[in-house]
Amino acid sequence: MASTLIATGLGLAVVGFTGRYIIKKMPHLSQKMADVYKNVPKLNPKTLANSKYYKGGFEPKMTRREASLILDVSPTASKVKVKQQFKKIMAVNHPDRGGSPYIAAKINEAKDLLEK
Repeated sequence: MASTLIATGLGLAVVGFTGRYIIKKMPHLSQKMADVYKNVPKLNPKTLANSKYYKGGFEPKMTRREASLILDVSPTASKVKVKQQFKKIMAVNHPDRGGSPYIAAKINEAKDLLEK
């Protein structure tokens, strides 16, 4: 058991020192890597085609559209469907279970607005 730990430690040390030696002896290699990373295209999160998340924050006064987005129901959903979704979403986001009180308040506000 102890010999295995010692052999593993020595192996890691050899790998580390070898890597440091290679980097010091080949400074042009690090420059090539920097050039490679410069040419990698930057991803724009606004253009991701498969994003299923709503891009934006909360509006100052909640609308039916925003409430339906929060509860993942249609703006014309029945009270039964709203209540089902509310229970499902609140079970995951409840502050007593580690959720955010602010998010829980927004979920409650959305339910109240859609049940009117």
